[in-house]
Amino acid sequence: MELSARNQLPATVRTIKLGSVMAEVIVEIAGHEVASVITRSSAERLNLNVGDQVTVIIKSTEVMIGK
Repeated sequence: MELSARNQLPATVRTIKLGSVMAEVIVEIAGHEVASVITRSSAERLNLNVGDQVTVIIKSTEVMIGK
């Protein structure tokens, strides 16, 4: 599948916390953790499991940088 998002990063699923409606998925990208909150049904549909290799896709009009 082709996507317009340019920021596509390979990652590994580290933890998954399922709530009644939402799921928090922590992934590791090059030694850094990134958190994503998705619907529980999406996590189940993707059959996400700890250790899975995934692609993190970031599509945003605003990315902040601090120094």
